[in-house]
Amino acid sequence: MLTRRQFGTVSLGAIAAFSLARTANAGYAVTKTDAEWRKVLTPAQYKVLRDEGTERAGSSPLDREKRTGTFVCAGCDQALFASKTKYDSGTGWPSFYAPLPGAVGTKPDRGLFGTSTEVHCSNCGGHLGHVFNDGPQPTGKRYCMNGVAMKFVPA
Repeated sequence: MLTRRQFGTVSLGAIAAFSLARTANAGYAVTKTDAEWRKVLTPAQYKVLRDEGTERAGSSPLDREKRTGTFVCAGCDQALFASKTKYDSGTGWPSFYAPLPGAVGTKPDRGLFGTSTEVHCSNCGGHLGHVFNDGPQPTGKRYCMNGVAMKFVPA
């Protein structure tokens, strides 16, 4: 049985280890400390990209973006999705049926409602959203992205 003091020490140690792991951004070409990320991202971008948050459905203007161009990571400017792969999924988030080659990575995301597949920028590790198997052809995938995690660059 742990005392309150022991529990507090263990908890603080775990928080510090998690914070150091996030700061390291190991394995990505673009790495920054937590403080550096906070300087270059808005609070909303930081919440999604670095803390794996989710923006409110329907809140992003990128969900309604229809011009030709490229959607890039708001954290590092890496090109992620071509506008020709964007479609209206009716979910309230920008959705795509395929990313650009090598632009994103995925990992299991274990949550309260089971396991889903998290999508992140392959260049900086920023959390973008999730991918589901209910999208249109030719891939059958729905890359449901947080608009605040991206910027649009018109062609």
